[in-house]
Amino acid sequence: MEPIVKHEGIVATMNRVNVDTDQIIPKQFLKRVERTGFGQFLFYDWRFLTDGSPDPNFELNKSHTKGASILVAAHNFGCGSSREHAPWALADYGFKVIIAPSFADIFYNNCVKNGMLPIRLEEETVYELLGRGTERFTLTVDLRNQTITGENIQVSFSIDPYWKEMLLNGWDEIGLTLKFEKEITAFEKQVN
Repeated sequence: MEPIVKHEGIVATMNRVNVDTDQIIPKQFLKRVERTGFGQFLFYDWRFLTDGSPDPNFELNKSHTKGASILVAAHNFGCGSSREHAPWALADYGFKVIIAPSFADIFYNNCVKNGMLPIRLEEETVYELLGRGTERFTLTVDLRNQTITGENIQVSFSIDPYWKEMLLNGWDEIGLTLKFEKEITAFEKQVN
């Protein structure tokens, strides 16, 4: 995985509560085991009309969100089933950071395990950002210093030190285990 230290990106907003994993990536697209190729189906039922053309009213189809890598969402983002395909789809689409007042726990953990930074912020701050959803704007997320800055915003966020270290170093759980490869090899030699 790529480390996340500091990320500056265009923001897309989604002022919808309880966005579940079936809306993030509908079940009919869960036929792959690779982590790639899901971005094209992200929010499929909302992004596209029944004839397959983009819905001009959907948030991610607006011109000011083109190239967005930061998603600001409302309460309980990622609820529903525990499908890991949801963070895969968001990452494959290009999102690196997701900001919301609250996340479903399994979704939050799946994001971090897949190299995305989910950030919980106070509701007031999130709704202030959501209110800017009709304009193009950027934010800078500094994971090392745990800050988010941009025009008219400077705020700190919390993250578990374990997850912070994983993201700063670009480690997944296997990568973290391999950090102790010498010790594991030495132990295996003792046991055999």
